[in-house]
Amino acid sequence: MTRKTVRIAMNGVTGRMGYRQHLVRSILAIREQGGLDLGDGTVLWPEPILVGRREHALKALAEQHGLDPANVSTDVDAVLADPTVEIYFDAQVTSAREEAIKKAIAAGKHIYTEKPTATGLDGALELARLAAAAGIKHGVVQDKLFLPGLLKLKRLIDGGFFGRILSIRGEFGYWVFEGDWQEAQRPSWNYRSEDGGGIVVDMFPHWEYVLHELFGRVKSVQALTATHIPQRWDERDKPYDATADDAAYGVFELDGGAIAQINSSWAVRVNRDELVEFQVDGTEGSAVAGLRNCRVQHRSATPKPVWNPDIPATYSFRDQWQEVPDNAEFDNGFKAQWELFFKHVYADAPYHWDLLAGARGVQLAELGLKSSAEGVRLDVPEIQL
Repeated sequence: MTRKTVRIAMNGVTGRMGYRQHLVRSILAIREQGGLDLGDGTVLWPEPILVGRREHALKALAEQHGLDPANVSTDVDAVLADPTVEIYFDAQVTSAREEAIKKAIAAGKHIYTEKPTATGLDGALELARLAAAAGIKHGVVQDKLFLPGLLKLKRLIDGGFFGRILSIRGEFGYWVFEGDWQEAQRPSWNYRSEDGGGIVVDMFPHWEYVLHELFGRVKSVQALTATHIPQRWDERDKPYDATADDAAYGVFELDGGAIAQINSSWAVRVNRDELVEFQVDGTEGSAVAGLRNCRVQHRSATPKPVWNPDIPATYSFRDQWQEVPDNAEFDNGFKAQWELFFKHVYADAPYHWDLLAGARGVQLAELGLKSSAEGVRLDVPEIQL
């Protein structure tokens, strides 16, 4: 076996997602398993270069995880100028991402990035075009496709379980504390539109790739947004005005005729089995998929309920569904996609979750906000380079 070291500039690893999912549960997890075997006698060994604004925090992370303290920098330009760095990863706040990725493309680095890739469609498309012109490999995080619940759902779709799919209903969200008497679970910038916050900007890119990959391209969107909690408290216990939407209610028309309805909210208390659930109804069967679990009800086993509010129900509707077995071992979704991206870059494996796919997510968020502002349903044009 030949070990190939891959140096990766990881910008934004002091943030929640950059640290937990990408550094610890992906890159360090790959190292813990001995690297990534490409199947041709080569094992990739990822070497993270921790990049950010707070040097003390970066050094603390390096020390905590036994990383080389020399692989810490607050100078993005210097890291990008280093010819031994081959991949640039971005998990910064959205408002800082576009410019940093442009610099990385100009430096000839392969790009892997969180989404949204830019604050607007024009910027997202420009990144895709620049990357194509530079001839580099590029990928965008689309982690929910790798959740066990959605992998089981895809298995059902591929097996023809549903017949013709009629509708998809999604529920996502939880109560994010305001920060006054309990600490908020999300950073304060998420609730300031001027800092790139908002649940539409955050979640509609997710819904775009979930719908696109599993059910069909989104043809139109009609959305209504709200800022249900107008005042919150920041990390310094100071009150601030929430200027971004904290809830969005969307209806999406898909190629093939299916209709999707998805509610997204940071102001909802959870009364479901998982933090996100999708119910899919088809002519031959239905399913409810969450983060990990998936339950089904086939046409042949569908009960025949009769509406009668005067008689209490003597049975549980939930008990009439069947659990879909795992039938496989599911790895962390972020780690799984990192491994696929590495194989794309170093073994030329196929990969389509690229910057153009990321631009589709930005487009849907942009149109969702416009739909809400104007009170209209909007077509979603196909985009291309």
